[in-house]
Amino acid sequence: MNFFAREGGPSSGFTLVLEGLPLADNRTAASRSALMARIGSKDTAPEMSVRRLLFSMGHRYRLHRRDLPGKPDIVFVSKRKAIFVHGCFWHAHGCKIGKLPRTRVRFWKAKMERNVARDIENEHRLHCQGWDVLTIWQCETRDAVLLRERLTLFLSKHS
Repeated sequence: MNFFAREGGPSSGFTLVLEGLPLADNRTAASRSALMARIGSKDTAPEMSVRRLLFSMGHRYRLHRRDLPGKPDIVFVSKRKAIFVHGCFWHAHGCKIGKLPRTRVRFWKAKMERNVARDIENEHRLHCQGWDVLTIWQCETRDAVLLRERLTLFLSKHS
């Protein structure tokens, strides 16, 4: 087994790495905490892309209705339609963006499982209240043509 030092480790500035195994986090605990704290739940880049597209298509909507399960990102009250724009990482999409970190695997796996369970529960509660729900993933916001088609189909179908 070969060990080597790598710059940028948690406290000493170096991380000891075992060759062939995943690298440890390259940020200090303080910088990782600051980075995670800046991640918000509203007005994210993927959500803003969806909102801009909907607006350009002539749709008007409400945002983050607290009286609805899960506080959907975008709500069409008169149509009883709700849209969640999920970050692939935080909601465990499984795409390239949504992969689990290689460190603290048990912590992240449990956290993502709770997030997914909460998403399923919120969607179920909305359906029980007569709402149609669409989930758009962060990775899906990159293709504007496909996204426009999905939104058009979702908003045009009757409940």
